[in-house]
Amino acid sequence: MSEKAARDKKIKELKERADRTREGRGSALWDCLIQVDPDMFEAYQTVYERGLLDGKHLPAKYRELVAMAILAYRGLQESVISHARRAHKLGATKEEILDAAETTLIPGGAPTFSTYLAAVKAIEEEEEKEKAAKNKSKK
Repeated sequence: MSEKAARDKKIKELKERADRTREGRGSALWDCLIQVDPDMFEAYQTVYERGLLDGKHLPAKYRELVAMAILAYRGLQESVISHARRAHKLGATKEEILDAAETTLIPGGAPTFSTYLAAVKAIEEEEEKEKAAKNKSKK
């Protein structure tokens, strides 16, 4: 296999790995990194998996809630919503996400709490869309 073919194969495998573990790579910046320096992306992906997939004692859905709290504190609403979607797919209920949001109020203040609440709202909107789609398909 040529060096270019091996590199292309590695890039393809990294994209598939990231899509499986992160609901996609997240942005055009990550896609750029895969192309420019696949070894660096692979290292980052390994750290990401170690930090946000199931751990020895803490399931991934709870790890996502922790990540969301930190991202909310930093004011990164879109990232919070992205991680909320992943937590929800991993089994976190809207109520668990709301509980986690409420936990941020005292240590993080109202801005953190409201940023986290945007994720609760996004999950609620998605649930309503799914419910409407199911009702529509029954008719």
